[in-house]
Amino acid sequence: MKNRRRFVCSVMAILITSGMLSACSSGAMDSGSSGGAYYETTRGYDNYDSYDGDAGGAAADSYDYAPQETISESEYVQQGNNSGILQHADAGASKGSTTVDGGIVGLEINADDTYPTGEVSDGWTWTEAKGYSYQEYFNTEEYSSIIESGYKSVAANPLSTFSVDVDTASYANVRRMIEYGGNVNPEAVRIEEFINYFDYSYPQPTTDDPFSVTTELSDCPWNSETKLLLVGLKAEEIQREEREPLNLVFLIDVSGSMFSDDKLPLVQKAFTMLTDTLTEDDRISIVTYAGKEKVVLKGTSGEDKEKIKKAINSLEAGGSTYGEAGINRAYELAEKYFIKNGNNRVILATDGDLNVGLSSEEELTKLIEEKRESGVFLSVLGFGTGNIKDNRMEALADHGNGNYSYIDSELEAKKVLVEEMSGTLYTVAKDVKIQVEFNPANISGYRLIGYENRALADEDFADDTKDAGEIGAGHTVTALYEIVPNDSGTSIPEAELKYQQNTVTGNKNELLTVSLRYKQPDGDTSKLLAVPVTMESYTKKMPANMTFAAAAAEFGMVLRGSEYRGTASCGQILEMLEANGYESDEYKSEFVYLVRTMDRRGY
Repeated sequence: MKNRRRFVCSVMAILITSGMLSACSSGAMDSGSSGGAYYETTRGYDNYDSYDGDAGGAAADSYDYAPQETISESEYVQQGNNSGILQHADAGASKGSTTVDGGIVGLEINADDTYPTGEVSDGWTWTEAKGYSYQEYFNTEEYSSIIESGYKSVAANPLSTFSVDVDTASYANVRRMIEYGGNVNPEAVRIEEFINYFDYSYPQPTTDDPFSVTTELSDCPWNSETKLLLVGLKAEEIQREEREPLNLVFLIDVSGSMFSDDKLPLVQKAFTMLTDTLTEDDRISIVTYAGKEKVVLKGTSGEDKEKIKKAINSLEAGGSTYGEAGINRAYELAEKYFIKNGNNRVILATDGDLNVGLSSEEELTKLIEEKRESGVFLSVLGFGTGNIKDNRMEALADHGNGNYSYIDSELEAKKVLVEEMSGTLYTVAKDVKIQVEFNPANISGYRLIGYENRALADEDFADDTKDAGEIGAGHTVTALYEIVPNDSGTSIPEAELKYQQNTVTGNKNELLTVSLRYKQPDGDTSKLLAVPVTMESYTKKMPANMTFAAAAAEFGMVLRGSEYRGTASCGQILEMLEANGYESDEYKSEFVYLVRTMDRRGY
């Protein structure tokens, strides 16, 4: 059964890569959280030469194909189709063979082969219908609903307060959707994570504070009536040889839903890359969970790389998902091997599909909030397609004083765990909050772009008991505001206040003041920074950092179908970026490629 399932996954990977199947098919497959079934046929092979059916899934030597045809379940049963990933129950071929017959590619099985109806792996389930055994796809991905922030009146809401966010999962996840050729789920698009996926050339801190603060002001490219304000933070860099020792617990989901190649096998490759960066002062533990938790490794020195890699590569997937037990055991080991003045962290690798014990977002976040009091941070790495629970993984990282990344490839694993390891694993400031106070003498309204699920009450800014985001070494954090000058034609909701006065304190030339609070990683008391912004900050030609941040934000608004996108389009984004030349940055170059791809699709 296991080899057959691996074989089917390989067939699926090839079909998806070649464009015949889409994990995010339009119309027939709902890419939202509700799920849905669709049935694929793959007709029209003209030039099929061969296919290697080994578990490695080598591609065919050459083939041409017609576009996929998607039909309903009733049509499928009526036609009795034996095509695509369809198993003919009375075929006499040997198990696992691939056949080509009249332009149809199928995987045939013997009549006595059975597949457990209802078994789901990566969204696929085997179903019997009129003598045929076919795969039915259910998209069970889950995302939190996002209600975009609209324009706010300065007279009624002079303060804007939010927690910083250095997560990047949304961008990598949406990139996966685009590359698979399907529709993008708007709820998967968190614009602040699009912006913060990329590095920006802000200056290094020159004071005792762990980060520098940069502000830039220019015209908004998608709304001629507003200005665009950038607030950028740059955390201090640390050299690898100067870093504190690591006490890491790899908490790995090995349940049945982690079976496919883009899940557990990719997890193993990712943690193997991280293992190569360890030193003798580091301590590594490994906990797995499926139907129950299991301790695979305890407090092993980072110098013993072969032992750690062997433990990682010995893991196999199967069973239910008792995440609560795994989390408890992982924190137990992290506390047991706690390194004072070190970096103590649990790294959870999962698709987020916890179905035994505590499993709701509310229950899990409450558990993590209790655990973070131990001084152990939590980072979350999301994996997979069709079954990821993005809402749970994001909430776990946010409440665990950590960050959330989505790993869709070995290249992304290298980026997160090797190239950006210091930012991913070394916190230089925690509970970082930003509060912007707008001057009503000059500004009538504003809109914070993104950060909807990071919003804080204004009174939370000075409350050191309120949790907020963390910044890792070398990280950059960027936020964008659309601001509406008093002479703008943009309509702003009127303030329903009886006694509000249009008064200004301090310098009347100031547009706003950006205030920040942060704590040291082991501290309990915050420190305050304040940076005023005047019209002297304005530049007609948008700076390079702001140009790219604006392009990332605009792309997110286009993909979300934002009501605030104005004139935004993929074509306009490409025009913005054309003169800046990002070829030297492979990630920004890839962004341009994604925008071009969606531009061709009519966005």
